[in-house]
Formats: sequence, C-alpha cells, structure tokens
Amino acid sequence: MNDRAQSTLKIITNESGLEVKPLYTAADVEESGGTTMLGEPGEYPFTRGIHREMYRKQPWTMRQYAGFGNPHDTNQRFKYLIANGQTGLNVAFDLPTQIGLDSDDPLAAGEIGRVGMSIDTLRDFEVAFDGIDLDKITVSMTINGAAAIAIAMYLAMAEKRGYDVKKLRGTAQNDILKEFIGRGTWIFPVEPSIKLVGDTIEYCAEHAPKYSPVSVCGYHIRESGATPAQEMAYAFCIAKAYADEVIARGLAVDEFAGRLSYNFNIFGNLFEQVCKFRAGRSLWAKIMKEEYKAEKPGSMWLRMIAAGGGGGLTFEQPELNIVRGAYYALISALSGTQTMALCSYDEAYTIPTEYSARISLRTMQILIEEMGMTETVDPLGGSYYVETMTNRMRDKMEEIIAETDAQGGIVKLVSEGIIQAKVSAQAYQMQRDIESGKFPKVGVNRYRNEHEDEHPVEFHPYNEDDARVQVDGLNKVRAERDSEHVARTLAAVSEAARAGANVMPAIVEAVKAYASVGEITKELVKVYGRYQEPIRF
Repeated sequence: MNDRAQSTLKIITNESGLEVKPLYTAADVEESGGTTMLGEPGEYPFTRGIHREMYRKQPWTMRQYAGFGNPHDTNQRFKYLIANGQTGLNVAFDLPTQIGLDSDDPLAAGEIGRVGMSIDTLRDFEVAFDGIDLDKITVSMTINGAAAIAIAMYLAMAEKRGYDVKKLRGTAQNDILKEFIGRGTWIFPVEPSIKLVGDTIEYCAEHAPKYSPVSVCGYHIRESGATPAQEMAYAFCIAKAYADEVIARGLAVDEFAGRLSYNFNIFGNLFEQVCKFRAGRSLWAKIMKEEYKAEKPGSMWLRMIAAGGGGGLTFEQPELNIVRGAYYALISALSGTQTMALCSYDEAYTIPTEYSARISLRTMQILIEEMGMTETVDPLGGSYYVETMTNRMRDKMEEIIAETDAQGGIVKLVSEGIIQAKVSAQAYQMQRDIESGKFPKVGVNRYRNEHEDEHPVEFHPYNEDDARVQVDGLNKVRAERDSEHVARTLAAVSEAARAGANVMPAIVEAVKAYASVGEITKELVKVYGRYQEPIRF
C-alpha cells in the first residue's frame, strides 16, 4: 500500500490506546519485540497456553452464572444446567449475603433472593448442593466481602457429606480489592479486608490445598470502565498485593501461587481481546518467575475463567446478544481459557431463563462439537498482527503496573479512591461516546429499529414468598441449634480477630455450629469496623 493511499485511511486506535495498522508483516513482529516471549504451549512463558495439548486433551470447563431465590430453587437450576451438559457451577448470591446480612435483617428487605440465592447458615449450603457430586462438578462462588464465611460453609458442607477436603476442588472469587474499584459489595475497611483474603489463602494452603481461595477478578474492573489492558494490569497488581500479604506471613510462593486464579471479561474487539490474554499469560509468568522467584511451573500459570461480559450486552435488540455471545465464546476459546462462563442474551435485563441459559450452553458446545475449536492449540499463533499486538499489549500492561507502583501501589490507590475515580471517568466518557455515535454499537447507535419493543424479554419475577421461606428457615435453624455452643464459637471468632490471628479456623467452627452469615459478620465488624467509601470529584 503506497503512502498516499495509506494517508487517506481513518486512524484506528483500540480501547487500550494502541493504534492498529492496516497491514502487519514480520517486520512489525520484530519491531515490537520479536518472538522471545512466545515459547511453546505448556512451557514458560506460556503465551500460547498453560498446557501442551490444551483443548485437544480436554475442552474448557463450561460454567454459567446461576442462582436466585432460595437454595432449593437454585439447586433445581443447577441440576437443570448439569443435565444439559454444563461441567461446572458458578454460583450467584443475593446482595444481603454478599454484604454479610441475614435474611431477617431490616436492611435485607426487598433484596432477599433477588439477584442470587440467599444464604444464612450451613443448612442453606446443604440444600443448595444436595444431590450434586462435588468430585465431578467443581463449584465457583461469586462472593467477596463475606467470602471467608462462604468458603468455610462450602468446606464444612463437603466434609459433612464425606468428601476429603484436602482433595476438594473449587473456587471462591474472594477478590475484595476489585469490589472497592467496581461492584461495591464490601463490608470491612481495605486493610482488614486484605487480611481476610490472606487468612483464606493461608488456611486453604494447609487444609484444602486443591481449592482456589481467590479468583482475582479483572472482570468487574473492566465492567466499571477499565480498558482491556488496564483490566489485566490492575488484576495483576491486586494479585501481587494478596501474594505479598501471604508471603509476609512466612508462606513460600510455591505453597499457594498455584491455586490463585483469575476471572476476566470479554467484550469488544476480537483481536484485542485475544491478544490481551496471550500477553497477560506471559506477563503473569514473568512476574511470578522474576519478581517472586517461583520455581514450580504451576505457580506461573494464568489459570482463568473468561467469557462474555454483561457490559457488552445491550437492552436494545436483545436477540443480537445471542450473536454477541457466540463471538465472546469464540474469543474465549481462541484465548486459551480454562473455564468459559458465557453470558445469556437476556442478562442485560434480568436473571436468565432456562431457555436463554440453554442457548448459551449450546453455543459453547457447538464450538467444541462443530467448529473445531478443540483441534489445535493457539490457532491464531504466528499471525503477524496477533504476535505484534500481543507484544504491544504486554508492554502496555507493564507500563500501567509500573505507573501504579510508582504512585504508591494498588492498595494505596484503592484506599484513596484514585483507581475508582479513574475508571469511573473512563466509563462516563465511553457512555458519551456511545451516545454520540463515536463508539459504534449495533442496535444502539447503528441500525436501530423503529420499534425497539418488538421483541420483549421475559423478566424473572421476584417472589416475595422467597423472603418468608428464607426467614422461616433461618428461625428454624436458630431454634434447633445449640445456642450456647454457637455463642462460644462466635466469641472465638471475635477473639481471633482481636488477636490478629487467622480467623478461618474459628469461622469454620462457627459455621459448623450453624452460626449465621450475619452473626459472624457482626463479630468481625466489632473488631474491623465497616468501610466508608471516599468521595472524589
């Protein structure tokens, strides 16, 4: 292409701020750093995948975010998804549970079971996972502020059912720093919140070594306004903060790093998304090897769940979200994820129906069974464009991490609300760009229908009876349990917190005594206090 023709082309810059050329050659790959960080699948730096054969040996785990109403209702949805071929569970909890409230707390009114299943005591976990083989179906729990309690309940439930907790696999999101940046379901101030994350990592390293107590969640940072490069970079900064907390307690990096995992988002440009994951995989391996001196290959793996993000879906022309979801799943497969959790087309509106959830599940299955996505490793590897952009994305992520560290580190910046303000400003600008048409969105600012309500979406009804059933169940547990034993275990929780000890052993004993989420949270609040969000303009 001659210079004159090229000068007439529109300049394209991706969301991460990197200019996209109209043509890439081998020279671009060399100029961006060459193939020194490419390597082979299953070998450091794992750019092409953390396993040698990847999906040729075993397809990705298929999870869908599910949970609503009471534990019985959620149990039925879990069994429906499993019966239709889902190979892992991704559990949603209601807002009261996420912020440590019992269902009979006045502040929980109107939110019990609305956006996830309601959990009060160990009894609810027993109901939610009744009839589900925890050796065959791994469970991921999307919970953060109350994660220590949820992990304790899950482990106690599994142990009570006869499972060997030392062999039990599963994941808790348990990424509280991203809650301060994005979702907002915090309970305690920043420092004790990080301490609790460290407690869960330390406890699981000894008692449940195959369980992943943290899934660092760039997903919600991205949904809150971060660019793809920022999503990865901030997630790595957060993971480093958790690693530093645990190493300061005396644990060696290889004792816990292999069970750290990640949850990342997919929406936007296909190639930018694929390259961010390839770049992120090698960058995380480099961080663990060079900064933390990890020796085990598994400690350097970027183990991730990645698929369609709700932020990419639209209220307008919701049937187009089925198409978007298929592309998100394709990106996820091309990116080398270990677990795929594809959004359903109606998630921009409501809790997915069985019908919409099945479409998403079938989408992932079509990629495996029909589209050839499991036949070869890293099929885009070797593309001049992909290799160049992978190198440039890695450089961009390193730049963001260095800038964050230079400003005092992620913990300081989150505590002061600086990261929150930055991504919020970006989200505002993106919304303005969508509204003005500068950022194209099909069905929103391109190719709109004259009558946008031609294809209404079925809303998931909120059942007021769920609240009554849940409160009645909580009262029944309280009437049946040994109240004196509960009081002793709760006192032990607050005593451990005051002493600065690991509170997980005490929390485990409390949940086994059927102490509630709210009761345990109140004991911790007595010591740690509650978080007050800084206001920045």
